[in-house]
Amino acid sequence: ARAAAPALGGAAARAAALTRVAEAVEAAAGELAALAVREVGKPLTEARAEVARTAAIWRYYGQLAYDPTGAVYEPAAGAGLLLTRRRPHGVAALITPWNFPFAIPSWKAAPALAAGNAVVLKPAPEAVACALRLAGIVESALPEGVFTVAPGGAAEGEAAVATADAVSFTGSTATGAAVVRAATARGVPVQAEMGGLNAALVLPDADVEQAAGHIAAAIAGYAGQKCTATSRVVAVGGVLDPLREALAEALRAVPCGDPGDAATVCGPVISEQARARAAAACRSGTVLAGGSAPDGPGWFSAPTLIEDPDEGSALLREEVFGPVAVLLGAASLGEAVRISNGVPHGLVTSLHTADLDTALHGLDRLDTGMIRVNAPTTGVDFHLPFGGAKASGHGPREQGRAALDFYTATRTCTLAPAGGM
Repeated sequence: ARAAAPALGGAAARAAALTRVAEAVEAAAGELAALAVREVGKPLTEARAEVARTAAIWRYYGQLAYDPTGAVYEPAAGAGLLLTRRRPHGVAALITPWNFPFAIPSWKAAPALAAGNAVVLKPAPEAVACALRLAGIVESALPEGVFTVAPGGAAEGEAAVATADAVSFTGSTATGAAVVRAATARGVPVQAEMGGLNAALVLPDADVEQAAGHIAAAIAGYAGQKCTATSRVVAVGGVLDPLREALAEALRAVPCGDPGDAATVCGPVISEQARARAAAACRSGTVLAGGSAPDGPGWFSAPTLIEDPDEGSALLREEVFGPVAVLLGAASLGEAVRISNGVPHGLVTSLHTADLDTALHGLDRLDTGMIRVNAPTTGVDFHLPFGGAKASGHGPREQGRAALDFYTATRTCTLAPAGGM
């Protein structure tokens, strides 16, 4: 990969190649969506949306290949020229999860390639077929050796981290921490996105029905298997009673079942172990909705809302990665913010209110990398920086123009006059 990287060429060649990838993804959209349904159980409508997002990511970074690679500055004194120049690191190792099998590899690979790096992708074992199909599309548009897939498990991931010039990881907190330690020990740039325990704060002036709909979608969509899924719902003051009823009703109404059905919102979880984790979480308090596995074949878990969780419940400290959330009450906005901030993770928080002052208070006080006002915790935009605080993230942000900064190193250059000017 390192030897192949120069074959990427200049900005025009990289832009054209990434645009060809976007066009090929769009041409194969139906096939790719069906593959995501079969391999990782993603509901069909959501799989189609992911494929469309994947094409948009490649097209976006195709244009960003033309972005400036530096800036010009005025000298502090005397004549001359001061400038900065960004250059690629060489080879970027990308370690990706199974839950967004096309979008996450793409939002890492596309900016890395746009900046001139070669890429080695180590996908999760649960999503190898999706990774290999995406690789077939990407490889057909790029010079040989510039994009490589290394299927496997921990050994392959460790090998990639041990040899690459930059490392981008998305996955569990424990594995991400090990990746960060290994890359940091080698002195190479590393970013790690490591999940969340995301809260939705609902204020007394919120539109309760709208908030309940947003929150239910963020709890149950793709069976809660997103790092941006809502795990905790914090109702402030007198909104607790109406929200309890509206949210329980909204969760009971979520279409569950065959992920190949376009109407399905909550399909199966990824494994038997994942279903067991969700079931264990459901036993830690009062069940307001769901709380059981539906009858029939498949690793299904009903969208569940828990109130009055047991002391020390995993729901309050750990990411379940299933369609389960806990409902909590708070007497004030300040208490709600403390509840939201009082966990090791800090990826995204949603704040539901009609008051601008409250929204601004949330923007200033919430200790998360992303804040969404009157919107679900899920559904972030690919052209904006993505990342979390505390145990949710390490290093520079992903996505948007911020990704180009991660996949390049900046050099400062001073050009002084040759003569006695």
